[in-house]
Amino acid sequence: MPILKQCTMDFFEQERDRIQTVIVPCGSLEEHGPHLPLGTDTLHAEALAEAVAERYPVWSAPPLWYGLCRSSSGHPGTVGIKSTTLRALLMDVVEGFYRQGMRSVVVLSGHAGGTHMAALVDAGEELLERCPHLRMAVLSVLDLGKAAWAAIQETPKDSHAGEVETSLMLYLYPHWVQGTAEEAYPTFPAHILVRNKRAYWHSGVWGNPKAASKDKGKRLMEASIAALIELIEKLNAWEEPTHS
Repeated sequence: MPILKQCTMDFFEQERDRIQTVIVPCGSLEEHGPHLPLGTDTLHAEALAEAVAERYPVWSAPPLWYGLCRSSSGHPGTVGIKSTTLRALLMDVVEGFYRQGMRSVVVLSGHAGGTHMAALVDAGEELLERCPHLRMAVLSVLDLGKAAWAAIQETPKDSHAGEVETSLMLYLYPHWVQGTAEEAYPTFPAHILVRNKRAYWHSGVWGNPKAASKDKGKRLMEASIAALIELIEKLNAWEEPTHS
């Protein structure tokens, strides 16, 4: 099974000529309301990567556990890293896989914060310059779900610790879910940076956890697996134009 944390050196050497695509899950240690574990983002991305690796010839890498957490930085349990740290970490990891023969890399982030994703994309752009044979995709689980979850998700603005993430945790890690929480959304002022971020997002919930269910989590996961495999197939067939 091409889940790297389980593989031996001999197995990797035997298979790497056949499998030259790797998913690098990224996440965060971040509050997810009063009911979900701090590792929700990372657990989600890792579970999705491993599920795809069980069905399609792709390596699932161990996750990058820490991310850039701006809006939740004042909440208990959130431990973030700087954009420069995240960027450097991802570049080192991807370059390491490139040296090991990987030619397609999917950076899959369970944490979808804007500044976090910008750091990952920025690292990806430089990696394309450094690694001439590299094909790369960078996306969050929310990017993947925009189309994949349309027929399943009921809460229009659901984003964090709400319907989707609670459903997924009920399906993947039900023993770590502590009840539910009220529907809530942040109230940050447009364009104005604030110091006391928790004053504008007290519960840390962005959506409606009460619309969640284990069955919905299973359907969300299956839709995500299919959408990610479709993206990987497109990436592996990708050819850059030779002229503008």
